[in-house]
Amino acid sequence: MKSILFLFLLSVSLCSAQTLLKPDQVFDGSELHTNWVVLVEGNQITYAGNANGINLPNNTTEIDLTGNTLMPGIIEGHSHVLLHPYNETDWNDQVLKESPVERAVRGTVHVKNSLMAGVTTMRDLGAEGAGYTDVYLKKTIDKGIIDGPRLLVAGPAIVATGAYGPKGFHYGVTVPLGAEAASGVDQCIETVRRQMGNGADLIKIYADYRWTPGADSKATFLQEEINAMVATATTAGKYVVAHAGTPEGMKRAILGGVETIEHGDGGTPEIFKMMKDRGIGLCPTLAAGDAITQYRGWNKATDPEPERIKQKRKSFKMALDSGVQIVFGGDVGVFTHGENYREMELMVDYGMKPLAVLKSATSGNASMFHLDQLGSLKEGFLADIIAVKGNPVKDISTVKNVSFVMKDGVVYKNRS
Repeated sequence: MKSILFLFLLSVSLCSAQTLLKPDQVFDGSELHTNWVVLVEGNQITYAGNANGINLPNNTTEIDLTGNTLMPGIIEGHSHVLLHPYNETDWNDQVLKESPVERAVRGTVHVKNSLMAGVTTMRDLGAEGAGYTDVYLKKTIDKGIIDGPRLLVAGPAIVATGAYGPKGFHYGVTVPLGAEAASGVDQCIETVRRQMGNGADLIKIYADYRWTPGADSKATFLQEEINAMVATATTAGKYVVAHAGTPEGMKRAILGGVETIEHGDGGTPEIFKMMKDRGIGLCPTLAAGDAITQYRGWNKATDPEPERIKQKRKSFKMALDSGVQIVFGGDVGVFTHGENYREMELMVDYGMKPLAVLKSATSGNASMFHLDQLGSLKEGFLADIIAVKGNPVKDISTVKNVSFVMKDGVVYKNRS
C-alpha cells in the first residue's frame, strides 16, 4: 500500500513539475524577443514573456541557457525516415536489397538523430518500398519505446501504374515497388481508403514522374483520379500532398485540391499564383537537389553551379516573389538525418530572410499541417522547445548548434 501511495505521489509531482528556461533571446514562432523567459509545467507552456512579469511557482527548476536562442521545436516538412543517403547506397538497392527489418532498425537511429538535432515533429512522406514501417515507427515513438519526433506518416506513396521504380528489368521480372500503384478512379479511391485504414495520417501522390529511366517527367494521374483521391482523403478528415515538378503535374494537383506541392522545380509565376490563391504550400526541398548534384560529381567549392541548381534558384525566387507559403522540408534521407539545417541554410542562400525561414520551420509548418498546439512558444501550447547557440536571425547556420531539446515537456538534450 505504501509503495502504491509513493508511486502516486511521485506521478503527481512529475505531472506538476515546473521548469523555467532562461535564454539570451526567444524566437516565439513569429518574432525575436530579448529579456524573455519560458515556463513549462508538465507538458505545456504556461508563460512566455518578459522575465520581470512572472511569479514563479515554488520548487521551480531553472535552466540557464545563456548564449542561446530559445525557439519552438523544428517541424520538418519532408522526410524519409526509412532512407539513408544515396552516396552510401543508391535508392534502387535500398528498395531491393535492404529488408524492411533492416530499414526499420536504421529508422530508429534516424528518428533519434533528428530529435537530437532539434526536430520535434516530422512529416514522413513515403516509406519507399517498406510498406507501413513508418506507421510502426510512429507507434513505437508514441509508446515511449524509442526516442524520436512526433511523426505524421504517409505510408506508401501512391503512383500511377507503370510510373515508378525500381525500373530497368524486362517485363517478366517482378520487383518490389517504392510506392503503391493505382489506376482508374475506383482503384484510386480504394487505395486511399486502404492506406488510411492502415494508419496513414496523410496521403502522398505522385502527380508526375518518369515513365522510363532517364526520360523527362510527365503528368501521371488524370485530373479525375486526383480529384477522387483528394475527395476520399478529405472526407475522412485527412489531406493529400503531391510530388510534382512539371507545370502540368503541378496544375492538376493544385486543381485537385492537394495541400502542399513537393519539389515544384518547374513552377511558373502563373502556377505559383494559383497555389497562393488557393492557400497551397510549396515545399521546395532545396537540400535534396543540392545533395544529389554533389553525389553526381559537383564540387561546390570549386565548380560553377550546374544548370539544375541554377534552375532551382530561379524557380525558388519565382515562388518567393509570388508570396506562396514556403514549407520547410529538405527531403532528408536523401542526405543525412540530423542535418535538417542544410535546408534552412539553402533557403537563406537562395534569397529567403532568416526570420522567414525560422517562421516556415515552426509556426508556418504548424499552421500548414493543422498542428494547433505546436510551432509557437505561447501559453497553452505543448512544450516542444529547443535552444541553439547564438542568434539564428543574424546567422541561420547557428541552427546546426542545438544545445537543448524538450519534447512534450521532457528534456532529451541539455548541453547548455
